[in-house]
Amino acid sequence: MQSHLRSDDFIERAMRLWGSTVWRLALSQTQSPHDADDLCQEVFVRLLKDSTAFVDDEHLKAWLIRTTINCGRDLHRSAWKRHNNLTDTFRDTQFEEAVEESESVRAFRESEVGLALAKLPVSTRLIVHLYYYEGYATEEIARMVRCLPGTVRSRLRRARTQLKGLLEKEASHETRE
Repeated sequence: MQSHLRSDDFIERAMRLWGSTVWRLALSQTQSPHDADDLCQEVFVRLLKDSTAFVDDEHLKAWLIRTTINCGRDLHRSAWKRHNNLTDTFRDTQFEEAVEESESVRAFRESEVGLALAKLPVSTRLIVHLYYYEGYATEEIARMVRCLPGTVRSRLRRARTQLKGLLEKEASHETRE
């Protein structure tokens, strides 16, 4: 049985167009640059092997986002992830140069808002990311995460309340010190 593989040009174009989106979403889900790299690799390997006929670039982007969400869920469910909470102790210089996580992304992740956002549950963080960073409407997000638009709006409202509480708690903690 011969398997279908997409062309190198198709994969390179997809990575050029949507690679950073997939990586940011993966980072949002995993909170680890190394896990985000692994997730991205898995998504693009799946794209390489997939035979979906994409209508346009938006269809491809939606497929990549949906696949990233699914791969992230698979990672969180995996026995390895559940039983091993390892800290990244090694830094690959090639990784550092390639991802260079951009200073703005790194600064945001280390900011009060970024740290507070990291404390939200994965499902809530995912919706916040898709809404605020990728610019999707609640109806589009609902289709991607397979829930009702009202559920997305509810999670966004809950996320805002949780973030406000976390930031206020942090601010009051800093004023006491």
